[in-house]
Amino acid sequence: MIALPKFYDPKNARAWGYRPDLQKVFEAATTDRKRYGVKPAASAKAKIHVVGIDVQKDFCFPEGTLYVAGRSGTGAMDDSARFAEFLYREAGVITDITMTMDTHFLFQIFFASFWVDEFGEPLSPHTLIVPENGRLANKSLAGKTICADVKPNPAMAPMLGVDYAWLVKQAQFYCEELAKGGKYTLYLWPFHCILGNEGHALVGVVEEAAAYVSTLRLRQSLREVKGGNPLTENYSVLRPEVLPRWDRKGTIGQKNTAFIKALMESDAVVFAGQAASHCVRSSIDDFLDEIVAKDAALARKVYILEDCMSAVVVGPAGGAGDFTPQAEEALEKFRKAGMHVVSSTTPIEKWPDVNL
Repeated sequence: MIALPKFYDPKNARAWGYRPDLQKVFEAATTDRKRYGVKPAASAKAKIHVVGIDVQKDFCFPEGTLYVAGRSGTGAMDDSARFAEFLYREAGVITDITMTMDTHFLFQIFFASFWVDEFGEPLSPHTLIVPENGRLANKSLAGKTICADVKPNPAMAPMLGVDYAWLVKQAQFYCEELAKGGKYTLYLWPFHCILGNEGHALVGVVEEAAAYVSTLRLRQSLREVKGGNPLTENYSVLRPEVLPRWDRKGTIGQKNTAFIKALMESDAVVFAGQAASHCVRSSIDDFLDEIVAKDAALARKVYILEDCMSAVVVGPAGGAGDFTPQAEEALEKFRKAGMHVVSSTTPIEKWPDVNL
């Protein structure tokens, strides 16, 4: 096991403005490769692929627009420190690291900017859009109807290059498909992870740790971008929440087949990141679907770092905006499927079903 490098400071997991010195990281990792006798990842017998889901500033700091505080209030910041330390300690074992990047623009179906009420006014964040009596209604998190007839902003049609009547039908179809799936209701989030905005960037301490592992193992640290399609949510890095169009003429999104293939070919896949109730949950859920379609026993090669993720909590703990129960239910589902829910402080070599 590799010691935490001298440049690492856990306090930086609480510092929005922390920016790692990647040259210093590169030099330290190059020295440590010789010191510890670490071989390049390409020569490893086992492929250990770590996937960090959306460890981005907007999710991981109180200054962010969608801070994942968890019930503790410091959830994502604590998670970032633990995740970084896990990466350092296990750097001699990890072969691959992929960081997913939630990536958005100002007008998307899950932002209030996309919608208008019956008076043509935009909606507010932290509300729901639900199908009701052949229309779409805007409801509060507590289920109270705010507006019984909402529609996409007419300006969205020329922006997207589609007919407005088509867009209205697609929006209705989309929300109905979500309801059929039973996993999510269309939630209007505050603006977050806008491409080019500071909140889109990776948390400094995690970027730093990923760069260290990459240099130590002489393997590229990769990024998977998701979430840019204006007509669908993309909680999961593997696929959009809804694929088909209402008219069945093609799809509005595609599976990330290349990344699915890379994960399936790994000997162990380790998940961490934000949020346990949403993007982490959906990514693992979709990966489980891929596993079951091939061989359910492969679920045993999946490891979930329970102490490196938190649930979304909007408002008081236990209230309508507390998604902790959904995160807990997901972990229980994954356990029953054969996946391993583990602690970041337990060495990988002691994890069940790992063969290094």
